[in-house]
Amino acid sequence: MRLVVVGGVAAGLSAAARARRLDPSMDITVVEKGDWISYGACGLPYYVEGRVPRPEQLVVYTPEYFRRERNIEVRTRSEAVAISHARREVKLSTGETLRYDRLIIATGARQDRHGMEGVCQPHVFSVNTMADAMRLREYLDGTARPPRAVVIGAGYIGMEAAEALRARGCAVTVFGAGPHVLGRRDGKLTEQIARHLARFHIDLRLNEKVSSIEPGRVKDTVCDLVVLATGLVPNAEIAADAGVQLGRTGAIATNEQMQTNLTGVYAAGDCAEAMHRVLGRPEFVPLGTTANKMGRVAGAAAAGARERFPGVVGTAIVRVCGLAVATTGLSAGQARHHGFDPVAAFIEAREKASYFRGRKGTVELVADRRNGRLLGATVTGEDGVAGRINVVAAALSSRMTAEDFLHLDLAYAPPYATVWDPLLLAAQQLVKLLH
Repeated sequence: MRLVVVGGVAAGLSAAARARRLDPSMDITVVEKGDWISYGACGLPYYVEGRVPRPEQLVVYTPEYFRRERNIEVRTRSEAVAISHARREVKLSTGETLRYDRLIIATGARQDRHGMEGVCQPHVFSVNTMADAMRLREYLDGTARPPRAVVIGAGYIGMEAAEALRARGCAVTVFGAGPHVLGRRDGKLTEQIARHLARFHIDLRLNEKVSSIEPGRVKDTVCDLVVLATGLVPNAEIAADAGVQLGRTGAIATNEQMQTNLTGVYAAGDCAEAMHRVLGRPEFVPLGTTANKMGRVAGAAAAGARERFPGVVGTAIVRVCGLAVATTGLSAGQARHHGFDPVAAFIEAREKASYFRGRKGTVELVADRRNGRLLGATVTGEDGVAGRINVVAAALSSRMTAEDFLHLDLAYAPPYATVWDPLLLAAQQLVKLLH
């Protein structure tokens, strides 16, 4: 059995490793168009900042490791340019053709440039791949260190890029095309982050779509470098050309086994849709955690096992100049947009006992007025934010109501939490509003 995996980062190598564990006799080849494989893409902003000194520190495994320890052939600088499913062949940029019995497409996603003009100038960068980050880091480390930077995009990558550039001594302006940050349709969160960024002298300018980048200028802002953080679009063209069906979002459509409409062809990671368990329909959710899980299931399916990927609730966390901002599920604005009747409770409370220097954080919980079902949450603060958002994510996956959530048995000790955890305080308010 010959398995070819197109893509050698999170989803692709998770798939290859899982297939090898389940079928020691399978012939597995992974092709990757770049120079780097198996690296933590979420660490790229911290490499740009300088917190991670060397790019090799972001690499989990090398091609040599996969060949030696896993008996998996990994080829870098080998871009798949065409797939012929009728002949079961993948054509590479090198001119070589690989035959397969099973194929996993894990081609990832790329920066969405919206037809923007001027993106090919030498002072314009992105932080989507290791090569992107290395190029930006080299520019920042150069002799003419840029004093002024513009970030185009107010999503997760934009927030991380702004913090990294500020740490490198740049005066930073962030342009967002819409009225909100992080794509959440959340006015309260947007105001909170805007105030926080202002404390660090980062200028956030929303409702300002950028259509072109001029030499040394974006709109009316003079700058020495530009970072594109305009969101991601799936690299699904090669799959579509081969007859693979795309979903409503433009990403590859799959079932719970990551099977596409073509027999023996699977897809995983940022090029594929994932079932959103709150909305109950497939969505495009490009996250590293999701990619690894999808890849694992795709690899199992390619090896003949029947595992399933039930989907996600869209849980994410980002650091914004020291403030942890975590989200899961839907904001009230998103819930209303998707046809729910949302009720939201917002509270501010200490994250742990005051005599342990507990600082205040915020929690917003959202539920559906019609049945009390939890729909989402936003948590901000400095201590325990990841743990709290993960509790809500588990509740969303279990389709808990606000009443159920209020009675969760959460841990308490003064160094770590308060008697009434901020989550439960928000749940109290939410239940009152629902009633």
